[in-house]
Amino acid sequence: MNQSTAGMKVSETDAQTVFSFTGDLDVHGAAAIWRSATEHARAVQENRLTLDMGGVRTFDSAGAGLLFALEQSVPENVTVEYLHMNKMQSSTLDLFRKNYIDPETILTGKQKQDIATFTGKKTILFFKELFDAVVFTGELSRAMFKSIVNPRLFRWQECAAVFDRAGINALFIVGLISFIVGLVMAFQAAIPMRMFGAEIYVADLIGLAMTRELGPLMTAIVLAGRSGSAFAAETGTMKINEEIDALYTIGIDPVFFIVVPRVFAAAIATPLLTVFSDFIGMAGGGIVLLTMDHPISAYTAQIISRVTSMDMIGGLIKSVVFGILIAGTGCFRGLQTESGPGGVGVSTTKSVVSSIVIIAVADALFSILYYILEI
Repeated sequence: MNQSTAGMKVSETDAQTVFSFTGDLDVHGAAAIWRSATEHARAVQENRLTLDMGGVRTFDSAGAGLLFALEQSVPENVTVEYLHMNKMQSSTLDLFRKNYIDPETILTGKQKQDIATFTGKKTILFFKELFDAVVFTGELSRAMFKSIVNPRLFRWQECAAVFDRAGINALFIVGLISFIVGLVMAFQAAIPMRMFGAEIYVADLIGLAMTRELGPLMTAIVLAGRSGSAFAAETGTMKINEEIDALYTIGIDPVFFIVVPRVFAAAIATPLLTVFSDFIGMAGGGIVLLTMDHPISAYTAQIISRVTSMDMIGGLIKSVVFGILIAGTGCFRGLQTESGPGGVGVSTTKSVVSSIVIIAVADALFSILYYILEI
């Protein structure tokens, strides 16, 4: 049976109101006097409220909650002071104030924080993710080198299965987008070139744009949304189901076992899809030129005379790097998956966003490098 008792005596003078507490300000005692205490606090008329703790026997976080509620209940012009408060009570109240979360914050899920706290948290999170990415890059490089040195240990069947899902099954969507982009780009370029009677040079534009830039870039973005997200979801589900932990337990490196086959499959599938994208995009542009009474033979001859092998090779080098970045980023985000109903979804979203950003940065770096090398 609960023996906790608490009491509060209210006294008023000309300058202040005094609440004198007695007994146990624990979870039971504080609850017993909570309503009357807060009502008296709201009704204080003087400019100062003194809370006398001299008669309190026991005090815990519930008592600190009561005192904090009284501080919040008094009118704005009233100053709250404490009398006969010992060090333990003061420390408990300070701790409660520091960790208090407004009920509206709990309901809305939005916690108020100052700009310094927000910036600090974001900075710490950025450097933590950067550190994790560097560590993952090192582990992946070591595992890929191990696969090259010992090909018998490589999971060829898994690589083939991933290649089928990420490469062959992506032919339609890559081809459709490339065809439409080639078609639209040819129409847009033909409008100004028609003014000079130079529609045939649309072939040069389509050929160079597809092989050097749009083919690798469009293919990479499609794979980032289609295959990179799938890699993140698969790896994230393994993480939540503790399959990753099981691999560590039996002495198998998850990066070598799971990530490396996907990286190699993406590195092979992406350049092949890029070549497919290049030709489909050129075909889309050819149809536009055909409707403008330019023979298809003239269109192909113009492309062959303008597009060189270095243009194709430069685009293929890009695509290989893009494929590695997409697969690596997807698996990295999957391995970061946290438990909970939305963990896999969050990792998948981060995978797509991160992949697209990394692809854009890598493409910019390639453009600068090719310009310096005059490729």
